[in-house]
Formats: sequence, structure tokens, C-alpha cells
Amino acid sequence: MPKRNPIPPGIVASSVTPFTRDGALNLRAVKPHIEWLIGEGVAGLSPLGSAGEFFAMESADRKRVLDAVIEANAGRVPIMAGTHHYATRIAIDLSKHAERAGADALLIVPPYYGGPTRPAVMDHYRRIADAVSIPTVLYHNAAGTGVDLDTAQLKQLFDEKAIAAIKLSNLMPDRMVELMQATRGRMPVYAGIDYVAFEGLSHGAHGWISGIPSITPRAANELYVAISRNGDLKTARLLWAKLAPLMRFLFESHTRGGVGVHWCGVMKAALGMIGPDVGEPLPPSPPLNGAGRKRLAALLRDLGYRVRRS
Repeated sequence: MPKRNPIPPGIVASSVTPFTRDGALNLRAVKPHIEWLIGEGVAGLSPLGSAGEFFAMESADRKRVLDAVIEANAGRVPIMAGTHHYATRIAIDLSKHAERAGADALLIVPPYYGGPTRPAVMDHYRRIADAVSIPTVLYHNAAGTGVDLDTAQLKQLFDEKAIAAIKLSNLMPDRMVELMQATRGRMPVYAGIDYVAFEGLSHGAHGWISGIPSITPRAANELYVAISRNGDLKTARLLWAKLAPLMRFLFESHTRGGVGVHWCGVMKAALGMIGPDVGEPLPPSPPLNGAGRKRLAALLRDLGYRVRRS
């Protein structure tokens, strides 16, 4: 069997973490969820990212979830394990566990809330790289972390081999384009938020990791193939015209300053409508209810999915 690429091109799904109604881990729901994502044709899995609600979980539970995902995956697609933490020592502990458990790569946001300097953030990644042998994908999410490493700093970390790739979640497409140009295509760059996926893929992005690839991977992969493999922009525009309404609904509160439906509630509701039930988000993230569920069901049907429960 050929060795899998730890930084796979294409659609990578951020798997969610299933919880029971009282907020406990529902590890029995992990395998059906992973089976469904793989059946949808994902190129890789990214557990314990934003969609995995890592920010609401203790380290021990995060390790249990990762173990369950790796077991369910059984080596079929590469796994980028979310091992984020403000404290470098805890991020290293989580990263070492991920490597031992069988993850292929790490996906790590910068240390947030405490406001570390940019040189300190860069050292955070260097120390993690020194502690493990699997590659790190830097999850650049300035809106969520308050840390905005610029193109030169990201290139420096890549040149030093402290990071191997980047998931770039910025509403300005040129942030991706500038980085790809600065590294002359050597650095794998993933479109990290759906709003810039079309532009990023059109400029040669390595792949796409965000909401749509995580809840409707088959539909996301159709767009990836049209642009990245076939260079068929005419078909891609038609596909994007159907995906864009779901994107706008999914990120309503993100783009409207906290007003409207919340992305985590939308993601879990969507997955429960067309795949195995994954429960609801942990508070304070709100579930999707009422008119929001009806709207979501219609959007999923428009993409050709059979809505089994709404």
C-alpha cells in the first residue's frame, strides 16, 4: 500500500464531536459520523478543529475523541489532529499523544486570548515541531484568535520547517494568493473559510477545509474537481451558485457580528439531517431550531441531499 500524504490535496472535513443531551461525550456516535464522511469522498479528516468544539473540552476528553476517530478511520484517509492550546506545554502534550495515537499531521491555531507577541507565537510552533516528527498545519484564524501572522512570518516558519502547510481563514482572498505567490507554490495552502474557497482554488490552493467540506463533502468535492483538476470555470460557477446560499446561511452570525444562526449549530443540524445523528453543540453555542431548520433543509435538498429528518 502506498504511503498516504499527510497533507492531502482536496477536500478535508472537520469532523464534529458528538455529545449527549447532558453534555457528555458520545463516543459511540463517532464511528458512524466518520464512516459517513469517508463515504462522501473526503481526502482527509480534521478532528478537534473549530467544528470539533475543542475550545469547550478538557485535554483528556480531546484525547479520547481523537483515539475514537483514528480507530474509526482505520488508516483510510490522512488525519490532521487538532492539538491547539494557549500553553505550549499542553499543546506539546496533545501533539505527542496525537503522534502516538497514529495521526498523520497536526492542525494548530495560534495561542489565543493571552495576546502573545508574534515572535512568541512563532516560537510556539517551533517548540511543537521540535517535540514531534509529524508535520504541523498552521490554522491561521485571526478573527478567532486575535493573532495575525503576516506573509513573511508564515513563509519564515515554512522555510524553517516549523510548519508544513497552512489553513488560512481570512475573508480577503489575497491573503491566500500573496502567500502562494511568496512561496512560489511550494507551501500547501488550504482555503480555510468558505467565502474564499472559489478564489483560492482558482489560484491553485492545495485544498479546502471549512464548513461546506465538513457538512456536504460530496458537493464541495465537485467544486474542487471542476476547478483544480478540470479547470472548468463554467461548471464551477454553476456549482458555486448552489453552494453559496448554504455558505451565507452557515456563517450568518460570523459575518453579522453575532446576529443570526450560529455556524456550529448549523453544522450539527445539517449532519443530523443527512447523516448519522451527532447531537447538538455545547452551550453557549446555540442549536439550530424552528425556521432555521426549515431553511437549512431546503438548502440541503437544493444540493441534491436527501433530508431524512428536519
